[in-house]
Amino acid sequence: MRAVVFAYHNVGVRCLKVLLARGIDVALVVTHHDNPSETIWFESVAALCAEHGIPAIMPADPDTPELHAQVRAARPDWIFSFYYRHMLPAALLSLAPRGAYNMHGSLLPRYRGRVPVNWAVLHGETETGATLHEMIARPDAGAIVAQTAVPILPDDTAFEVFGKLTVAAEKTLWDVLPAMLAGQAPRLPNDLANGSYFGGRKPEDGRIDWTAPAHAIYNLHRAVAPPYPGAWTVLAGTRLVIARARLSPQAWPDLPPGLTVVNNCIIGVGGDHRALTIHQLLADGQTLSPVQLQAMLAAGGDLARRRSDC
Repeated sequence: MRAVVFAYHNVGVRCLKVLLARGIDVALVVTHHDNPSETIWFESVAALCAEHGIPAIMPADPDTPELHAQVRAARPDWIFSFYYRHMLPAALLSLAPRGAYNMHGSLLPRYRGRVPVNWAVLHGETETGATLHEMIARPDAGAIVAQTAVPILPDDTAFEVFGKLTVAAEKTLWDVLPAMLAGQAPRLPNDLANGSYFGGRKPEDGRIDWTAPAHAIYNLHRAVAPPYPGAWTVLAGTRLVIARARLSPQAWPDLPPGLTVVNNCIIGVGGDHRALTIHQLLADGQTLSPVQLQAMLAAGGDLARRRSDC
């Protein structure tokens, strides 16, 4: 069986390795150039292709006559998409007579759309997973082939959950490929009425609303903690990013929402007067000490300035 694979990121690397281990002839891989403005903390699909001698191309747009011609010339039985960042047009999907399949980072039909792991953590979910599904014109809407669930622990960051998801994606594909090879792939309903859809996220979406409950602020921190851009606030004209934090069991009824220093510890107080203990706070990529934060609070007009800027 021959396949054309659209792939990027760790899920792309691991799932491509699964195809090779199961004996699939990967005739062509379509991937992305790394974005120089993005923190590249993940493995390279292009490097894996170079190691295995697999032709790899990096078009800016998957919907061009040139790419369609290259895919058609590869004569794929299947098309797979593993964390490729563009929707594939229906005309391209039709070039694979055995079908086109995508690995999505959630338990469909929940969290269709972009960056599903980050959204799941942001919403305080306790479980997510990987879903292999048929690709159709509508995003993440085709029949479900297989799923594997993973837990989201209370203090997991999106980075940690993504590690679990990568393993779940690998296992999902490994387990179901024999049935697919035999022409017996399951087709389970993907009931969109019982699901949800979310768009992409930008670094600006990480701005903290200190009037929100502390657990919501903590979930935002977990969802975008480094190597993602991080949850951030502005103090005395400086953007501060929370790199490491934990939800505190203690309430601070006498403290207003925002950043402060208590007993030489940095505290972030939510609108419900519960707090995060902040173990690492960054300013321009450098760790800010409690003494430095205290000086910034004083320079900014202390509480009044803190309330207006955060």
